[in-house]
Amino acid sequence: MTAAISTSGLSKDYGGGRGLFDLDLEVADGEVLGYLGPNGAGKTTTIRLLMGMIHPTAGPASIFGLDCQRQEVEVKKHVGYVPGELPQFGGLRGSEVVAYMAGLRNGVDEELVEQICKRLDLNLGLRFREYSRGNKQKLAILLGFMHRPRLLILDEPTGGLDPLNQQEFYQMCREARDAGATVFLSSHILSEVEHVSDRVGIIRAGRLVKMAKLSELHEIRVHRVEIRFAGPPPLAAIRAAAGVDRVEADDHLVRCTVHGSFAPLMSAVAGTEILNLSSHEPSLEEVFLTYYRDGSELSPAEIEAGKGV
Repeated sequence: MTAAISTSGLSKDYGGGRGLFDLDLEVADGEVLGYLGPNGAGKTTTIRLLMGMIHPTAGPASIFGLDCQRQEVEVKKHVGYVPGELPQFGGLRGSEVVAYMAGLRNGVDEELVEQICKRLDLNLGLRFREYSRGNKQKLAILLGFMHRPRLLILDEPTGGLDPLNQQEFYQMCREARDAGATVFLSSHILSEVEHVSDRVGIIRAGRLVKMAKLSELHEIRVHRVEIRFAGPPPLAAIRAAAGVDRVEADDHLVRCTVHGSFAPLMSAVAGTEILNLSSHEPSLEEVFLTYYRDGSELSPAEIEAGKGV
C-alpha cells in the first residue's frame, strides 16, 4: 500500500544550524500522526516542503506516491491544508472566501460546509477583517475540511480556539480518521496530539529524534506540581515516590516535578490534609530540557537558534 506521506533524507538548510535535516518519515494511509516539537523546531518547514511551497536542499518527499515538488498541483487535490497563518482576505465575506476556494476545487458539499459552520459556530456573513483571531482559525479549519480530503495537513490548527471549539476540532479529526482520511497534525502542545494521534514524531532543532506510539508518551509526560499542606509535609515519602523529582519545600508548601502517572505522588501524600494542589504542563522547551539530559540534550542556545524555522 502506498504511504500517505513518505520522505527520505529530506532537508532544508537555511544556514546557521537552522532548518530541517535528514528527515526519514513514513505515515501510513489512514494513520493520525502527531508531529510534535517546540516552536522553531522545523515543523512548519516540513509542512511547507510537503506542500511544495519551498524547495528542499536534499531528499525527496511524496504524498500518495506523488512527488511533492514535481507534482505539487496534483498533490494539493488530495490534501486539506490548515496553515499556521491564514492568508489575508481583507474585505471578502467568509461566504465569498469559501466560494472562491470551492471554485478552485470544482465545488464542495454545501451541506458539509453548513454542518462545519454550525459545529464551530462560524458566521460566514461577516467580512474577513471583522473576524476575531478565533474565527479566522475556524475559517481555516473549514477550508481544510470542507472537501473531505484524503490527507489533512494541520499546522498548529487550534491556535485562537476556545476550549469548546478545540474539543469539536478533535472530534472532527477523529471522524475524518474513521472515514479513512490520514491526518498529519503539527503541534507544540503534548496534550493536544494525545487527543487524536496513533503515533507521535518528536522533532527538535530540525531533526526527528523519536517516533513513538501514543502509549509510549508517558516517558516524556511531565507536570510541575505545587501542594500546600495544613501541617508538616511528608517529604521523605514524596522524595521516594516513583517519578517524582526536583522536590523543594518551603514550610508547608512543596513543589516538585512528576513524570508519568500521579498515582505514586498521591499515595505518598495520602492521609495528610491538603489545603491546595495545582499542576501545570510545562512548555515543550522545558520538557525537552528535562527529557534529553544526555549528550543529545537540547540547550537553550539550540532553541534560540531554531526560532522562526
